[in-house]
Amino acid sequence: MSLAASMRKPAAAAWRRPGARGCGGGGARRRGAVVLLLALAYAAGTLMFLLAGRLSGADPGVEVASSSSSSSLLQPRRRGHAAAPPQPGSVYRSHLVFERLWPAMRDDATAAASASSLSSSASWRRSMLMTSQYQNSGEPWMPCVNNRLTRLGLPPSNGYLMIEANGGLNQQRLSICDAVAVASLLNATLVIPTFHLNSVWRDSSKFDDIFDEDHFIETLREHVRVVKKLPEDVLLRFNHNISSISNMRTKAYSSPKHYVQKVLPKLLELGVVRIAPFSNRLAQSVPSNIQALRCLVNYHALRYAEPIRTLADDLVVRMMKKSSLTGGKYVSVHLRFEEDMVAFSCCTYDGGLKEKTEMDNARERSWRGKFRRHGRVINPEGNRRNGKCPLTPLEVGMMLRGMGFDNTTSLYIASGKIYNSEKYMAPLHQMFPLLATKDSLALPEELAQFKGHSSRLAALDYTVCVQSEVFVTTQGGNFPHFLMGHRRYLFGGNARTIKPDKRKLVLSFDDPNIRSVVWSNHHTF
Repeated sequence: MSLAASMRKPAAAAWRRPGARGCGGGGARRRGAVVLLLALAYAAGTLMFLLAGRLSGADPGVEVASSSSSSSLLQPRRRGHAAAPPQPGSVYRSHLVFERLWPAMRDDATAAASASSLSSSASWRRSMLMTSQYQNSGEPWMPCVNNRLTRLGLPPSNGYLMIEANGGLNQQRLSICDAVAVASLLNATLVIPTFHLNSVWRDSSKFDDIFDEDHFIETLREHVRVVKKLPEDVLLRFNHNISSISNMRTKAYSSPKHYVQKVLPKLLELGVVRIAPFSNRLAQSVPSNIQALRCLVNYHALRYAEPIRTLADDLVVRMMKKSSLTGGKYVSVHLRFEEDMVAFSCCTYDGGLKEKTEMDNARERSWRGKFRRHGRVINPEGNRRNGKCPLTPLEVGMMLRGMGFDNTTSLYIASGKIYNSEKYMAPLHQMFPLLATKDSLALPEELAQFKGHSSRLAALDYTVCVQSEVFVTTQGGNFPHFLMGHRRYLFGGNARTIKPDKRKLVLSFDDPNIRSVVWSNHHTF
């Protein structure tokens, strides 16, 4: 027996004898206690790690707001276990799908340009872009402005109503329509609305910078009194300090009854009241005569100021000339892929750490602390599966090509400054070389007067989109909602609109091995 073996054997015997005395027995007990404590510490540490992972939302791709970062991506690392694959449609892979499909798209474009297929291509364009608007089924369409608005005269005014419209162009538009309706309910004289300088839109434009003020007042003359400013005697009562006028803070979507019962008594008492902010402060469901008045404001009274009208009409003419292959008909796309929109959506694309840093900074810059509040959980994968992520320009292009619009289709893109535009707009240009924007249609000196004024620039986009044969909405919001209603109103209730089902669409964009023929048969739009 070796020396090492002979030394191990007595020690083992001493460990087995509970009553053994001397250093051998006491040392064994101490070693046993140390081993037990280490085991307990290891178990406690493991438990804390698992609990921490569960509390932090440790599913792959889940973002958790913290005090140090507005969107920290937590990826669980479990030794010996592979991470579960993401659910279909939860990860942005559209750029990989495009790489797979582009050769087929390019070949189709070449074939469409050949003499042998020119007639069939032209036939398709006539059917998609040159036919009359499709007819809606069901009851005949009736305009929302009708003889219910006829009035024989206005009774004496109960006082002056002041409101402050907030948000972008179409949020302001909504506030103005509601302000006229409330003024009618209260039999008040409406003071031309003021615009709040929004931290996101950052547009200092006043009412008459965007809309034709005189036309607005004249159009409503028989229905609601409108003045450009408070009379001097009223201002004098409040020492020319508008903030001294009672602000009737009102909940969103308040009923007509609320205004009559709560605001009218104060108006009769003081002769003037103001409501700020005034975004979505009137219920959607109102009496038919009040709704008709809203329509009159939106479709007739709110005409853009002359500088906007002049350039916008020129852009429409230029767009029609650019669309000569389709008889002057073109497709307009409201593309919501500006930096603020991408940041607010809390979705992730293919920009990696650089994109994450830029989005964190954008969220903090525009919504200080909102995305870092305690308990706020951000789930980009869930957002994408639920259809809440803005479509990239590339995705819009693939969708339209999948529907059959070829590279002879003229596309007008209505948008702000596209996030990382050099990267994301390039493939859309590849698919639709006849693509145009207000910047490409207008001369730099023509746009100079509108630079730095997002609402005026949006008014240019709005006008060109209204006149398009087909309108594509990609993200929702006030712009497409107003535009779809306006187009129906102008075209007798019929207007072509493409409104993607993004929850289905992301499933198609998730397969990089998809074939062109399969893609063309995906009717998910």
